[in-house]
Amino acid sequence: MNKRALGKNGPLVSPVGLGCWSFAGAYGPTDETESHETLAKALDLGVDFLDTANVYGAGVSEQVIGSFIAKNPNQFRIATKGGIQRAPGSTERVFNNSSSYLRECLEKSLKNLGVDYVDLYYIHRRDPNLPIEEVMETLVAFKNEGKIGGIGFSEIAPSSLRRAHAVHPVAAVQSEYSLWTRGPELGMVQACEDLGVTFVPFSPVGRGMFGQNAPDPGSFSKIDFRKNNPRFLEPNFSYNLKAIDQFRIFAADKGLSPATLALAWILNRNDTHVPIPGTRSASHLSECAAAGAVSLTPDDLAEIEALLPVGFAHGDRYSDAQLGGAERYC
Repeated sequence: MNKRALGKNGPLVSPVGLGCWSFAGAYGPTDETESHETLAKALDLGVDFLDTANVYGAGVSEQVIGSFIAKNPNQFRIATKGGIQRAPGSTERVFNNSSSYLRECLEKSLKNLGVDYVDLYYIHRRDPNLPIEEVMETLVAFKNEGKIGGIGFSEIAPSSLRRAHAVHPVAAVQSEYSLWTRGPELGMVQACEDLGVTFVPFSPVGRGMFGQNAPDPGSFSKIDFRKNNPRFLEPNFSYNLKAIDQFRIFAADKGLSPATLALAWILNRNDTHVPIPGTRSASHLSECAAAGAVSLTPDDLAEIEALLPVGFAHGDRYSDAQLGGAERYC
């Protein structure tokens, strides 16, 4: 696979990374053995970019990665995140980007992962009570101390990115982006291109909607993120299923799985995009990694656009409760 840079002059990573929220049970139960098998498969496939966060399972995702690399030489570029705070025993979250709290988050993440450095450190959600320039000063200090490589932000607005980048180069921004979530095209993708910032799409296969088999909302566990997500609730789900079924047929005609084609669509649109599909399955990861070798023609891209035009999805990408902290800019 042709590698892509994490920010201008940053380290090279595989064009498809691995989102590790699933290791903490976000989309169903799993265990360390299954997650380790997925990480081993990632190495076999050349997938060397991992994305996690301190709040994924209250540290479980990071710990699973840490226990794997403790037994295997660390060949991954690791990104993690901090800045979300939960009171003990509560599901309510607040956003704290203070220097003291971010340091606490980072030190705990390094301990969970069993490393003294991460290649990329994101602010998971921006704290509206602090100027982003002040937050950048904290992150630059971490970088100067040798604890982090690149600086990143998750779900911020283009205007916030430009302010942050004026203090110190930002390496990456991650936002939800896929065939059914194309909001970043209204400013974020362009800002990243202008500034030389890598754009990292998360949930690039629609939280499983672009999988080989459509998800069954009736089987979702109580902790499944999709349980109360508008796009997986009726009547939205049925409308979305019907539209994406046509895409599945198109993918099959090209000899590809829907997930492979959905990721190839992202990779072929821009050579600075590094999508991070989340999976706990080694076989699913193989489908995702295969996208790195798929070239799509202009006719292919036009056909995909005709099948799934921008804005086709029924329902918002988040419920009101899930949306908290994501900056709106359009």
